[in-house]
This record gives sequence, C-alpha cells and structure tokens, in this order.
Amino acid sequence: MTQAHGGEYRDLVVFLAAAGVVVPLFNRLKISPVLGFLAAGVLLGPDGLGRFAQQGGWLSWLTIGDQAQIRQLSELGVAFLLFMIGLELSWERLKAMRRLVFGLGMLQIAICAGAIAVVFMILGQPLAGAAVLGMGLALSSTAVVMPVLAAQGRLKGETGRATFAVLLAQDVAVAPILITVTVLATLAQGNGTGGAAIEPAELGRALFTLAPAAGGLFLMVLLGRLVLRPMFRSVARAQHRGEGRELFVAACLLVVVVAGLTAQAVGLSMSLGALVAGVLLAETEFRREVEVAIDPFKGLLLGVFFIGVGISLDLDAVAADPATVMGMAGGLILLKALVIFVLARAWGLTGRSALETALVLGPAGEFAFVILTTGMVEGLADPGLTRKAMLAATISMFAVPILAVLARTLTRRIAPPRDLETQALSPASSPVLAPDGAVLIVGFGRVGRLVGDLLVEHDQQFVALDADPASVRAGRAEGREVYYGDAARPEMLNACGLATARALIVTMDAPSKVDEVVRTARALRPDLILIARARDDRHAARLYALGVTDAVPETTEASLQLAENTLVDLGVPMGLVLASIHERRDGFRRTFQAAAPDNQGTRPSRAFRSPRPAPPRPAAAPPQTK
Repeated sequence: MTQAHGGEYRDLVVFLAAAGVVVPLFNRLKISPVLGFLAAGVLLGPDGLGRFAQQGGWLSWLTIGDQAQIRQLSELGVAFLLFMIGLELSWERLKAMRRLVFGLGMLQIAICAGAIAVVFMILGQPLAGAAVLGMGLALSSTAVVMPVLAAQGRLKGETGRATFAVLLAQDVAVAPILITVTVLATLAQGNGTGGAAIEPAELGRALFTLAPAAGGLFLMVLLGRLVLRPMFRSVARAQHRGEGRELFVAACLLVVVVAGLTAQAVGLSMSLGALVAGVLLAETEFRREVEVAIDPFKGLLLGVFFIGVGISLDLDAVAADPATVMGMAGGLILLKALVIFVLARAWGLTGRSALETALVLGPAGEFAFVILTTGMVEGLADPGLTRKAMLAATISMFAVPILAVLARTLTRRIAPPRDLETQALSPASSPVLAPDGAVLIVGFGRVGRLVGDLLVEHDQQFVALDADPASVRAGRAEGREVYYGDAARPEMLNACGLATARALIVTMDAPSKVDEVVRTARALRPDLILIARARDDRHAARLYALGVTDAVPETTEASLQLAENTLVDLGVPMGLVLASIHERRDGFRRTFQAAAPDNQGTRPSRAFRSPRPAPPRPAAAPPQTK
C-alpha cells in the first residue's frame, strides 16, 4: 500500500536537502563535496540519526530508510561516471598520454593488485578471493582525488598530470577487471570448489560461458556505430529548429540507461555498458554537447552513490573490531603509496611530485565497492573479510583531503624553495589534458571554413563549434575538429578549451547570437583575443562595447574590397591601394570604437596583439597595367 502524506518520497527529499546543504557548505569550506556526501550518508544512515528514529518519530524524516532504492540509484550514478570517462577516452588522448597511462598507470595497477593479493593470501584467503580483493583495492578514487587537487590548484603541474594519468589508466582497467572477476567466478563454479582453487581445465568452459557476453558486447559496439550518430544528428536538427534543449538531454539519458541495461542483459555490468557508450560517442561531433548535457545528472547521481557508501559504513562493525579495520585502511594506504612512489620516481617524476602522487592515490576508490561486491556475490571472496575491506576502503577515502594537505606540508619542507609544480613535463612524458594554444572558431559555415583553412595553411591549430548539424557534418567530413554545441553557454566554451585558447573568432551571421557569444567569452576570459563578425557599422560599435578585440563589419569590408578591386583595375599602383585601404580600415575601427558607449573599461588592450601597420605610401610609381 502506498504511504500516505507523500512518505514514499521521503528518502528523495532527504537526499535533495542534504545535497542542497552539503555541496554549498563544503564548497565554501574548500573541501571536496564528495566527502560531504560521505559524511551525510553516515549521518543520515542507520548508524547515525537512524539510531534515534525509534525514540523520536520526527527523526525518521531526517533519515534514509530505503537503502535498496539508494543502491539502485547508486548503480546509475556509477554508470554515468563511467559514461563520462568513456567520453574522455578518445584515441588521440590515449596516444598523447600513452607513456604515463600504459606505463606508470598500468604497472601501478598490476603491482599494487599483486602485492595486496599476496597479503590476503598470507591471511588465509584463496587465490581467487585474494585476486578480487587485490584488484578492487588497487584502484583509487577519481571522484575524490581530482576535486581535491583542483581545489589546491595542482591539476596543471607535474603532480596533477601524473595523478590524472594513473587515474585514467585505472578507469580504463575497470572493464577488464570486471570481466576477470566474471571469468574467475565461472572457473570456480565450474570446478565446484567455490573459489578455493582454479583448475586450468575449466578455462575453455568458462570462455564458452562468456561467449554470450562477448557477443553482446560486439553487438553493442556495432549497433552503437550505426545508430548513435544518426540518432544524435536527428535530435540536433530538432534542437536547431528550436524544439527544445530537453530533447538532447533525454537522448543522453536514453543512451546511458539502454547501454547499461543491454550490458546487464548479456551478463555484463551496467557500468561497462555505459563506458562502451561513452567511448563510441567520444569519436563523434556531439561529444562536447553530451558532456555538458549529462554533467548535472552525473554529479547528482554520484552524490547518491557516495551517500550510499556513507550509509554502508557500519560503525558498529568498526567499533567491534577497530584494530583490524583501521589497520587494514592504514596498511592499504602505506602499501599503495610506497609502490606508487617507487614507480613514479622510476618514471622520472621529482621526489616532491612522486610523494604527492603516492599519498593522494594511496586510498581506495569508488570502484572498489563495485568490484568487491561483485566478487562477494559471485562467491569468490569471503563475505566477512570483504565487508571489513569495504569498511577500510570507505575510511581511506575519507582520508584523501587530509593526505593531500599532509603531502603539501611534507613537500614544502623537503623540496627546494622554488615551486617544482610550475615546471612543465618533458614532451615525452607530458599528458595533454587539452589542446593548449588552439584557436576557437564559433560558426563553421562558409566564413568559418575559410578562416580555418587559412589557419591550417599557416600551421595554426583550431577547434570549431557550430549549432548547425549540417555545418558540423560538413566540417567533420573534411577532417576538421568540429563539434556540435551552443557557444553562448559558458560550460560549452569551457569544454572546448576556452581557458587555454589563444584566440576566439566568432563568424556567425546572426547578430544577436554573436553578441551572446562575445558577452559570455569576454566574461570568462578578459585577456582573450576576440574577433567577431559584424552585420554593419552599428553592430560593430556594439561589439566593441561588449569588449571584442576586433569587429569586422560585412558592409564595410565589402565596400573596401570593391574599392580595392576598382582602383587596381584602373591602374593605380598596388602599394598605393593597399596603403589607402589599410588607412581607411583603421579609420573605421577608430570610429566604431568611439561610437561604442562606455566600453573603455571592458575592451582589452590591443597591446598584446600583433600590430598590423599599413604599408608605406610610395612617393611615386608608374601606372600599373593588368
């Protein structure tokens, strides 16, 4: 029977209230909101306020009672996280970061998993169970570590780049680890030992059992390549006609859910299906728009995931055996940190960066719960020890911000005074997080393509953005890096690399839309070279008021081009013509700038741009013939 007075929505209200309080509070305190969600889960769970809910009825409205519902939403949150990770796993990015990702990162996973597995085997665990525990605890928390480093401003230094590369390697390894757990479970069930031993003779039967999963994965990839791009093009055309942005959001949600459910149907995890969908979309022109559309849902659902993790922290179990749980957490951090420090030094990182990287990556990560739960359900890992390992993993995640501060303090004492984080990595080891120094072109129609061609002709890298699916498709067909999206949205410009762009060129023919993009870009980057296409003189003056570096009015430029061609055809020397045109263009520019109301404080100085002096006027020249 349905609960009266809206009680069926109690858990949802409690979660939203916690999110509305926790995130702003922890952001203000400069603490990762993830830790806030973890703490909220402990407080709102059965070991927090739930203990007193029986004595005071009103407290039941401040607790989360349906943990099964939270777990279901948590699975969806992990799926969205893996989907976003898949969007970042383009072949170009992996190639640029291959040395750290496939070298340092993969070796860290293998050695840490092996070392942890050996420890559990010494404690009496069978090989299969120890392997599951080792693989799960070898991973670190992308969702916790990256925000903590971002808050400290460490992402662009050596520590941030090395940490990101290792975390990316771990994210790539999640799918193979889940498949490995499934294989181990099949082998253990095949020989009837319950995981105590693994018979090699069962390998063929295990692989045959996994054939439907492999076939389903292949079918997902095939259908994804055939269906995803046409589907998103259709949605983009509808959105371009003004039929609502919610269509794109709905399409993104549909892809994540359907990919996850399809993977579950063929015996794989929902997370793996979402990862595959993200990788497939990463190669399309809709990648940036998908990132922007899905990000709010990912953050909210990940909040559900971490609240679920906090709820699962059994304080009674910790209190019953604190030495084992806390010792396991401390031992895990120390063992992983030691391995990562040695490997980081071997890969050429400075002692300071190696120590910081090792400490923040020492704790366990969110995928430990996914892998350990899978191993426990499959009967590979001892439930009692696995639950203690999950408790230790949760406690270690709480320690990430503390370890980051400790690492900063230690490195300041042992490192030289100069800030080693400002040193760039060598080209051989530097993972490219975003194409620094590229020119961003907004609008890739006739004008935008011509600008892009000239940039390429002069060896200048560019990224283009357009809200017209046809223009995007034409640009992609020419091999250009063109993405679909609305450049008037700050999150879209940031996703396309505005923070590191050398210049922004707006070529759209809709004056109001040009104004929106200019206003947004100037607010994000006051120092940016910003050149915009204007409809006429009045529009150019308005753009200068909004802060453009240069405005190029169509009517004025057409007049100057007509005058130039006419004078040359009449036999006037080319030098005289060019000098006159440049002089007149500079005069128009001064007029437009003077007509711009109250723009002197908003427009950036032209001192940082390359000057464009007019050629000197020759004293005399013979008539030129054509």
